[in-house]
Amino acid sequence: MAESECETPSTPGEFESKYFEYNGVRLPPFCRGKMEEIANFPVRDSDVWIVTYPKSGTSLLQEVVYLVSQGADPDEIGLMNIDEQLPVLEYPQPGLDIIKELTSPRLIKSHLPYRFLPSDLHSGESKIIYMARNPKDLVVAYYQFHRSLRTMSYRGTFQEFCRRFMNDKLGYGSWFEHVQEFWQHHMDSNVLFLKYEDMHKDLATLVEQLARFLGIAYDKAQLESMVEHCHQLIDQCCNADALSVARGRCQNLCKRSPRWDVFNGNPLL
Repeated sequence: MAESECETPSTPGEFESKYFEYNGVRLPPFCRGKMEEIANFPVRDSDVWIVTYPKSGTSLLQEVVYLVSQGADPDEIGLMNIDEQLPVLEYPQPGLDIIKELTSPRLIKSHLPYRFLPSDLHSGESKIIYMARNPKDLVVAYYQFHRSLRTMSYRGTFQEFCRRFMNDKLGYGSWFEHVQEFWQHHMDSNVLFLKYEDMHKDLATLVEQLARFLGIAYDKAQLESMVEHCHQLIDQCCNADALSVARGRCQNLCKRSPRWDVFNGNPLL
């Protein structure tokens, strides 16, 4: 498996953040040297995996999944650091060795493409929950994320960032391929394919889908309580107005890309 160095400039001619290329996909530097170990990571049937392309609503999804899977008290969740309960497979902390030793059932997150996930996930009983987000909103959130991190320190324009996104020059590679790979497996018995927008359109149905997929039975009152708490989370975390202006600029850029036509009218979106 060949790895090669590649750099992404924060501004034209200036290199601030290093990526590396693995089997044709640009990945963050902390994945370097880990990919074969990740492919051989021991998976348990009781595992629940949350997988997304970055900035696809991962934080909201993890809270909803934790609430549903653990039957947790919403008030108690508010006092917890959920990130500590759901480690990211490829991140430096807590690391693969620690994740291997976590007690079951493990809740594990990842942003890796389907083909780079542990091999046992492709044919086992572990449950994979994948969430896709409309890329015209996702790219805005990803841009803001890159600008907010000192390690990235991206100072290019939004238009330049959009072109990077369209040309697969960001971490975790092509959004198009990432979503398409999981969509090809959305009928697998151990895969649940969700859309971020459904959290806003029909949250009750999404929560019921999750409970059914995880094999957990709740009565009507419990489900209503969960849905209400999830509504509160969404109200706290989401500000759709903040996306509107930049989203419009992104849409204008995307209209000029023939690649975008592949996804216009696609049931994924």
